[in-house]
Amino acid sequence: MAPEHRFRFGRFVLDVPARELRKDGARLRLQNQPFTILALLLERPGHVITREELRRRLWPTGTFVDFEHGLNAAVKRLRRALGDAAVKPRFIETVPRHGYRFVADVDVLARSPVVSTTRDDTLRLAALLFMIAGAHECRVP
Repeated sequence: MAPEHRFRFGRFVLDVPARELRKDGARLRLQNQPFTILALLLERPGHVITREELRRRLWPTGTFVDFEHGLNAAVKRLRRALGDAAVKPRFIETVPRHGYRFVADVDVLARSPVVSTTRDDTLRLAALLFMIAGAHECRVP
């Protein structure tokens, strides 16, 4: 999964590092499996993500679950959160017996660089700004 990506589609933003889905800025509750499915679909919009690939991502080797039922339930929860429908999909298209495809336009949003400062950095910047301001005041025309 793209650990540093944020994706915008329709009225939604999926922030992978924050593990948040937002609609019009409001945070939506999304369980782990639907979140993982959505992130995987958004990594490769327009491409079929196979049911086998989803099984490998959602359930580690050696996990015994009713995979078909579990995957179908997770996709259903995801569609409900997005207000989407299998019959006439706006976002997630079912490719019968193969997998799923994300069909809407997707924008990958850049992450803002994290800048950390120390107290000394802040004091140096304040002193520099004070010196610059003083230099401008002392100019003789």
